[in-house]
Amino acid sequence: MTKEKAHARREHLQKMRAEQKRKERRAALLMWGAGGLIVVLLVGVVGFYLVRRAEETNLDAVVSVKYDAGQHVPNTVTYKETPPMGGEHNNYWQQCDIYDQPIHNEHAVHSLEHGAVWITYRPDLPKAQVDQLREVATSTGQQDYMLMSPFPNLPSPIVVSSWGHQLRLTGPQDPKLEAFINRYQNGPDTPEPGATCGGPDAITTTADQAPLPPEPTGNQQAPMETLAPTPGESQQ
Repeated sequence: MTKEKAHARREHLQKMRAEQKRKERRAALLMWGAGGLIVVLLVGVVGFYLVRRAEETNLDAVVSVKYDAGQHVPNTVTYKETPPMGGEHNNYWQQCDIYDQPIHNEHAVHSLEHGAVWITYRPDLPKAQVDQLREVATSTGQQDYMLMSPFPNLPSPIVVSSWGHQLRLTGPQDPKLEAFINRYQNGPDTPEPGATCGGPDAITTTADQAPLPPEPTGNQQAPMETLAPTPGESQQ
């Protein structure tokens, strides 16, 4: 091989190596660029989801009112809000449960005083939505402090209440429903935290099944407001 041919061959190999390095650098840049784009897209998607979720669960629409606790009365009470979310109430509280018929306001408010959340809905709410509400009520928060019942003449299809707090909703799929339960059930404004929402003195009937009980007189004993049992204990 002549010197000229050898020199030309070396130059050709150098050019090939340089071209190969350029291709490798370009491939690396494309790979890192694509990876960076994917990271940016993921961050954007996660950020969008978090912002949207925060908006969906925003509780700025909650109405809050201060009420004095411990005001027990035997008579029917006229409340300012529909449904009520605090104020005077009956000596007896409503057993926390899901009811198919309206319950006495005066019993429900007493349960709110103990830390319950009360989900109310219009009686003409479609059955599918009532079933959705039931699913939320039985899967969110503390079941020992959950009330659910129909309520005539509500200002919106669904209203969820705790002691001193209330939120109107248009449907059971609204994420604000679960957000309300998680924030206000046995929340810091609960007048009697830890008091049971059940027990032998709790009312288990609906408004059409029994009238408000009269005030205890003579030797009759007032209902005992005991602490709710801890997990593993049975209610006495």
